[in-house]
Amino acid sequence: MSEIKQTFNSSLGKKLIMALTGLFLCTFIIVHLGGNLLLFSNDNGFGFNVYANFLTHFAPIEVIAYILYLSIAVHALYALIITVKNRKSRPVGYAIQPKSDATWSSKNMGLLGSILLLFIVIHMGDFWFKYKYTNDIAFKEYRTDLATGKTTEAVYTPVSEDFNHSVSVENNVEIVRVKDLHARVVYSFSQWWYVILYVIAMGALSFHLLHGFQSAFRTLGWVHRKYTPIVYAIGTWFFAVIIPLGFAAMPVWYYFVVKG
Repeated sequence: MSEIKQTFNSSLGKKLIMALTGLFLCTFIIVHLGGNLLLFSNDNGFGFNVYANFLTHFAPIEVIAYILYLSIAVHALYALIITVKNRKSRPVGYAIQPKSDATWSSKNMGLLGSILLLFIVIHMGDFWFKYKYTNDIAFKEYRTDLATGKTTEAVYTPVSEDFNHSVSVENNVEIVRVKDLHARVVYSFSQWWYVILYVIAMGALSFHLLHGFQSAFRTLGWVHRKYTPIVYAIGTWFFAVIIPLGFAAMPVWYYFVVKG
């Protein structure tokens, strides 16, 4: 037990924890982007609201969510510890900086991570916290005619304060009553400062993943002449380009198209 503790307290152990939590978070953002793409559906928020309800009421997802929160905290904490230790190990800078092959993103992971952590706190406070722990999110009722597939919507006022959601069928009409998180999305993405913050954060995410994804594989020792170029390509084009652009497109779309 002491050997395991000693291992994870070492510099290599801390980097291993950073790599493992980082790859887990990479997996999460893929799933998160996939669900959030429902925001582009022309269904008045029906698909997205049902998706949000599923995430907050399906027990296995709730367990994974708490693992996610823990991973974010551990990843941020160990990043801070490693950064502080590296600075203490070289308290006096060189008079003449030697040339380095390190990329801009690798040199500024602390700054990029700080921007992302600030964004996560604001983002979760605006959506997750208000959705689960406040009454700021109203309810919406969707009625779908099962014969024609046509869906209509209306504001719903719960008869009980404990009401969360319901699904029923009456006279061949499916009735879904859920919290209208989509309305919160529309409101938040109609504010110019929030859109700018979101886009800046996605820029930080791009550079953070550009270095972090590849670095995690090197830390874990998963380096191979044949497969490393594939890892680099995935880290560059998928994680550093496609995913951040996918996220950034949402607030921009809602601000310039949906809002207008």
